[in-house]
Amino acid sequence: MVKIGNIELGDFPLLLAPMEDVSDPPFRALCKEQGADVVYTEFVSSEGLIRNAAKSVMKLDIYEKERPVGIQVFGANLDSMLQTIDIVAESKPDIIDINFGCPVKKVVSKGAGAGILKDVCLMEQLTAEMVKRTNIPVTVKTRLGWDHESIRIVEVAERLQDVGCKAIAIHGRTRAQMYKGNADWKPIAEVKNNPRMHIPVFGNGDVDTPEKAMEMRDNYGLDGAMIGRASIGNPWFFKQVKHFFETGEHLTPISLEERVEAARRHLQMSIDWKGEILGVFETRRHYTNYFKGIPHFKEYRTKMVTSDRPEDVFAAFDEVLDVFADYQFS
Repeated sequence: MVKIGNIELGDFPLLLAPMEDVSDPPFRALCKEQGADVVYTEFVSSEGLIRNAAKSVMKLDIYEKERPVGIQVFGANLDSMLQTIDIVAESKPDIIDINFGCPVKKVVSKGAGAGILKDVCLMEQLTAEMVKRTNIPVTVKTRLGWDHESIRIVEVAERLQDVGCKAIAIHGRTRAQMYKGNADWKPIAEVKNNPRMHIPVFGNGDVDTPEKAMEMRDNYGLDGAMIGRASIGNPWFFKQVKHFFETGEHLTPISLEERVEAARRHLQMSIDWKGEILGVFETRRHYTNYFKGIPHFKEYRTKMVTSDRPEDVFAAFDEVLDVFADYQFS
């Protein structure tokens, strides 16, 4: 049984990764329904939060049906991060996660996200002080290192554990790699195999098939998999992995009807949460992804991403269901 603090997560939990502009409440709800064991919010800026920036505050919205749910925060200033802990705690998340891995330039340039990989002592200090500030389990998501020459992840993970981190998720790339090349899970396995480690070690990066999730579990011995890009347009990925684990067989391909229904629900939940304008605009990347692979789809994708009125998008969904009724996903 894998546990974060006192939260029991099963034998090999599947976690929805925190993704900017992706893992909002509507998407988290869909992933949760399809088998995600833990879901994380989009990352929240500590500086934005303490300044009461509307976008940052909105990211603190969590709902009972999502639990266990983690709120992820990022920053490099200790005072700001401690104030953030106090604000985040009011939303009553099950987990508070610290982002020490985002490779995006605007985050890194402020010394936050993966930028902090250049200063392991600061990583340790921030984690230690945030753990002291709250009774909510604090976890960390990070990368192997800043670049290939500075990988010290076994030492880093142990130091974070020793100051109270309750779990660590590690993306198998350095910051220098961004998202290029293949993720390297071997250093993550070295963290897990460190005899001094006793907290869960989750792997992240390139888990895009049930077979890879099984490889991460059986060949690398990790405690769970954090799923990111593979879930975009496919919230069923969690169910697909669990079905494969249980039966050794692939789940029947998700039907067009199921995809249209998911797109409809996703859009409606987004409208209910953000309002019509933002709900339609900010969900476009999602509902077009549900139909990836359908040939000659450009006309319908264009309708979906250029329509500003919900009723027009819903009508496009109906049209897809009618026009491609005989299409079979593989």
